[in-house]
Amino acid sequence: MSASQFIAVGSVIIDDIVYPDGRTSMGVLGGGGAHAAYGMALAGETPALVGLVGQDLPAEIRARLERDFDTSGLVWVEHPQVRGWQIFEWNGLRNEIFRVQVIEPFMYGPDADDRGIPFSDARGLTLLRAPEHVAGWRARFPNAALLWEPVRIFMLSADHDAFLRGIPHADIVSPNLHEAQTMYGIEDEIELVRRLLADGVQVAALRMGERGSLVARQGAGEAHYIPAVEVTELIDQTGAGNAYCGGFLVGWCQTGDAALAGSYGAAAASFTLEYVGCASIPADREAEWARRLDEARRGVRAVRL
Repeated sequence: MSASQFIAVGSVIIDDIVYPDGRTSMGVLGGGGAHAAYGMALAGETPALVGLVGQDLPAEIRARLERDFDTSGLVWVEHPQVRGWQIFEWNGLRNEIFRVQVIEPFMYGPDADDRGIPFSDARGLTLLRAPEHVAGWRARFPNAALLWEPVRIFMLSADHDAFLRGIPHADIVSPNLHEAQTMYGIEDEIELVRRLLADGVQVAALRMGERGSLVARQGAGEAHYIPAVEVTELIDQTGAGNAYCGGFLVGWCQTGDAALAGSYGAAAASFTLEYVGCASIPADREAEWARRLDEARRGVRAVRL
């Protein structure tokens, strides 16, 4: 059985990135699962990655995964490895265009009841899935802290009833601001967090990009703004939200403090902004992690709900 205490359930995607000025970065490791695992690794853990990969996964990408993550939860399939264009506009918007025909299995596989996934005593997992998948993963890991990051395509459907069905099975729910605004039809972030808690979310972590995040827990009567950690140069925004979720989960499991967990998330997200794709763990990770975590913690601000 795997000894990994933290698991990232999500996709592994090969990204071909096109920047607004025409520059490209081809064959980059991406995918929500990989980026969430990266956030956990930045927080000092050796996470396990659970997802589907194609038999034609490039050797250098496979080596990269095996270097930093426990890959015993990867399920190899005969389909071509999912790959997509990531096209960025000047205003920060990103368009994703897949370059293979078979996509859905990579987005939602494996199933929670797949007995080949070698984990039993996980302390926490991030789950990038639609609402109908959350109950199954909760049943598979009844004692683990489960952070649910709802998939973007579902959140933009504004299916509030389906969203409500996923909430009771998660300990933490982390949408981004635009997705939550679409789901609830509310612009104000404070009111959005109030609504998430009113709908039964136990710990809400609303991700707001360069504005940081707003986190709150049930019954506390207050929320905390967590600032984004400043970076020297913004290189690539892809996966920052996923990395935030991975860092947040580790922080929550280690401290039980939502504001401190949000600071973990902010620190993790900042690393991803400075590199193209899901980069290797930097050699100075420990010192840089401490510095960035301290910066985020010093900027935390409480507000009444």
